[in-house]
Amino acid sequence: MTAKPTKKNSSPKPQSPVATRRFEGKVAVITGASVRGIGGAIAKRLSDEGASLALLSRSTPDALIEQLRGQSTNVVWNACDIADGDSIADATEVCLREFGEIDVLVNNAGIQSAGPFVEMDEKDWRRVLEVNLLGVLKMSQTLLPHLQRKKGVIVNVSSATALAGTSGLAAYGAAKAGLNGLTETLAVEVAPQKVRVVGVAPALVRTPMVLPCLEHVAAEDWEAIQKSHPLGIGTPEDVAAAVAFLASSEARWISGVTLPLGWMPIWPLPPLKS
Repeated sequence: MTAKPTKKNSSPKPQSPVATRRFEGKVAVITGASVRGIGGAIAKRLSDEGASLALLSRSTPDALIEQLRGQSTNVVWNACDIADGDSIADATEVCLREFGEIDVLVNNAGIQSAGPFVEMDEKDWRRVLEVNLLGVLKMSQTLLPHLQRKKGVIVNVSSATALAGTSGLAAYGAAKAGLNGLTETLAVEVAPQKVRVVGVAPALVRTPMVLPCLEHVAAEDWEAIQKSHPLGIGTPEDVAAAVAFLASSEARWISGVTLPLGWMPIWPLPPLKS
């Protein structure tokens, strides 16, 4: 038996972005942006708030770039494999040549490899770690000198799988847990330079990667998902709103934390009465 997401279980549509320009005159670098994913929603939100954008990905997000330029956003794209240091260096050079400075780095790019732990191939393990953890390390190391000059911000996109065991996602969860640790440690090291490092850890988000999986969830599993997502399944815009806040000057006193989004740990006790 399967249970598809119904209108009753759907999340409410996100509110329209507030009419603020918190990123006017600032430059944001976003990795792994696509038109319907989390990276694309972050790009649109920062663009709505005045940011110029440098998008880095392995393939050209043509539809996203068209949308952004249609809104008069100053945006450039460059091919970049974040697991390759030379590729990162080339992309950074293009960004600096275009904008001259960098204020925000959003480490959003990531890959997923699912399957039972005992069946995982070492090549899959290494690739997931290279992109989801070492890629963030390389991007941050390369851009850090420029962020230090602007007292900038690094926002790492982690996952709720780093906070609780998720069957079939051992490598992905391990990489994201490592990313949370990197966020904490790097924040301490760069605080004297007034650079902030923060993260978000979204639970289930309605993206093209996730929706096909939700279509075939067993009824009892869907019930458990609903209980651990009491506010409903999220949207890319929900994540983008949190990223925009953490990257803005309104969060100037926040660093070294990864904010869980949409997920709550629940121990299934019945309601207690005194």
